[in-house]
Amino acid sequence: MFRLDNKVAVITGAGSGIGQSIAKLFAAQGAYVCLLDVDENGGRNTITDIHEAGGNGIFLPADVTDQAAVRKIMEDLVEEKSALDILVNNAGIAHVGNAENTKGKDVDRLLQVNVKGFYNCLHVAIPLMKARGGSIINMASTAASVGIPDRFAYSMTKGAVIGMTLSVAKDFISYNIRCNCISPGRVHTPFVEGFIAKNYPGREKEMFEKLSKTQPIGRMAQPMEIAYLALYLSSDEAAFVTGSDYPIDGGFITLNS
Repeated sequence: MFRLDNKVAVITGAGSGIGQSIAKLFAAQGAYVCLLDVDENGGRNTITDIHEAGGNGIFLPADVTDQAAVRKIMEDLVEEKSALDILVNNAGIAHVGNAENTKGKDVDRLLQVNVKGFYNCLHVAIPLMKARGGSIINMASTAASVGIPDRFAYSMTKGAVIGMTLSVAKDFISYNIRCNCISPGRVHTPFVEGFIAKNYPGREKEMFEKLSKTQPIGRMAQPMEIAYLALYLSSDEAAFVTGSDYPIDGGFITLNS
């Protein structure tokens, strides 16, 4: 079950954290993975691990805000592999602030990566997937569904991700293109560690414990736990699943309400 043999997958933000775990798991399940990330060291380390484990794929440094670069990568990939079966829109950035103290430049930056970046990948990938269908997974967040203090711009962009997911699922269902999104709670990744260190210097341990305990299950998720859900949604076993948002949050949304 859940094999991805003969499938070609593009995964953005695959140099670390959730994207890295998805890339490694997909490769282990038989997919050819094309990893995109602005972090060249992280991306190269990820693809090296995949190759050493017997998987197949390539890492290409790429900024998802550059539509021309995304187009060239995906079109070249399809020319070489004759297919694009899976797109995982994972690359994203965060921000701390509310509607009063968030600066316009910060909103613009998050919109470029978290919304325009997703759009760029969707805009390019969908025509390439029409011939034989496929699965698209957009990484949203629990922040799109509940109010989280000081996450105004981030929550806004992740709400847009859910909206994009529903639109794509509706518009391209006749082409057998499925589109779903995953809304993780807090996940223990280098991204989260860096986020805490940047925004709460000197209080890292305190904030890590505090953020962990906001989830009723009492801890943060591990990246691979998110990857397993992405694997299911990308597999043939999920052929009847589209247009859905999947919270994976240790009970954060439902048990805290």
